[in-house]
Amino acid sequence: MNTPTHTGSVSVEIYDQTYHLRGDDEEHIATLAALVDGKMRAVSAHSATVDSLRVAVLAALNIADELTELRARHNEMMNSLDNTENATRRRAGALSNMLDEALDEEFRHRVAV
Repeated sequence: MNTPTHTGSVSVEIYDQTYHLRGDDEEHIATLAALVDGKMRAVSAHSATVDSLRVAVLAALNIADELTELRARHNEMMNSLDNTENATRRRAGALSNMLDEALDEEFRHRVAV
């Protein structure tokens, strides 16, 4: 159970241990604690180890793996966005040039008439 207090700290329970943590966003701390608790319980359910330190390390590795995957996906998406933006700018430049040429030709045609 996570219990916010009025002093800028929050009591959280992670893997049956209570921790008193301080921070600016008590709700965010409680959410993070719940995530860590859930990971530890999932690791424990799929592991033969009962040592809480081993469970914590395995949960941390699991979270680090997820973070690494998300960072890689984020970088891929940013690169794709950059490529799309560059292609759009090139296309806009080409269309602008085509429009300039058409307007120049129209201007020359009107001056000649």
